[in-house]
Amino acid sequence: MARKALIHKDETRIAKARRAVAEGRKPKFVTRQTNRCNQCGRNRGFMRRFGICRICFRQLASEGKIMGVKKSSW
Repeated sequence: MARKALIHKDETRIAKARRAVAEGRKPKFVTRQTNRCNQCGRNRGFMRRFGICRICFRQLASEGKIMGVKKSSW
């Protein structure tokens, strides 16, 4: 139940930020902007180069859906 409440809060916060950008306003605190995974919305373990979190990255890489990435072994 608590997880749903956190997700709802994040969604409302993101929607509010989008409205502010659409209106051309600056965010109140620039440092509070966080990168989020495009797949699942996770904010921790984010990989900028791919735009996804580490968990989604590993899943997609193991399925071979990310070009140029392969599992290493030595």
